[in-house]
Amino acid sequence: MSSINMNSIDAFVNNWATKQAMVPISSQDITALEENLSAYLPESYKYLITTYGLVHTPNVLTKICDLNVAISEVQDFLSLDDVFSLSNLYEMSGMPKGHILFASDCKGNMFCFKRIDCEQQQHDVAVWFYNHDLAIVKQVSTSFIGWLEQFNKLS
Repeated sequence: MSSINMNSIDAFVNNWATKQAMVPISSQDITALEENLSAYLPESYKYLITTYGLVHTPNVLTKICDLNVAISEVQDFLSLDDVFSLSNLYEMSGMPKGHILFASDCKGNMFCFKRIDCEQQQHDVAVWFYNHDLAIVKQVSTSFIGWLEQFNKLS
């Protein structure tokens, strides 16, 4: 992965992550999740969680409100167990099928990757937003890096 992409991820963590201890996730645990999902998570996302762990970003919402920006805020990146279980649970409760959840906002809406985009190993894939009140999924970025970059531009 290019250093520019990694710099965007590093900047996101430096700008937004709370200072609580984050524990990087092992590559073996990610591989096990990918086997359970029968899918490949994008390399950009794997870089974030293997380098930093589960990022918690409550200040994104405050900044978005202060600036009155029309983007959906991210608050928590899901644990690997939650990626697997919530992806299935949300589908059973009305989310359109074919998505892998990876993060949430403060209202229980989810950010996800489309399963079809994860059938082969890729550096980056589009990010989608599931609005649970409306039960719709819409694309919010053409890439994970681009999705993080929109938050970096706010800082």
